[in-house]
Amino acid sequence: MATQSRLIFVNLPVSDVTASMTYFEALGFGFDEKFTDASCACMIVSDQAYVMLLDRTRFADFTSRPIADAHASTEAIVCVSAEDRAGVDAFADAGLAAGGTPAGEPMDYGFMYGRSFHDLDGHLWEVMWMSQEAVEQGPAEMTVNG
Repeated sequence: MATQSRLIFVNLPVSDVTASMTYFEALGFGFDEKFTDASCACMIVSDQAYVMLLDRTRFADFTSRPIADAHASTEAIVCVSAEDRAGVDAFADAGLAAGGTPAGEPMDYGFMYGRSFHDLDGHLWEVMWMSQEAVEQGPAEMTVNG
């Protein structure tokens, strides 16, 4: 079976689109202006991954269920990769400096390192790095007690 290239769009409800754009710009993300207006912003994560920041009213147009309050519960974990351990720290530190809140202690498994934080609307973000060896061999091969 041939592998199909797919785009991914993660949709997140936000209380203030402009404030969210400012926050994520501080983390180094850009926006596709063709799909950005007062009610939503299309944040570019990569050539194949985007996050749609939708004001809560606009977000409600796409679901028949109640919108979760991310300050009170976790509806998803959005994880992005970093080039190395220093990149993990730089990204997480930027998220916190821009107004995010810590979500837990750093996770260091030797072959993999990650940190997490909550954005302005309480959404849980993780940033992680995994050694190329672990990517090729699989993490079970990298653990001490494997």
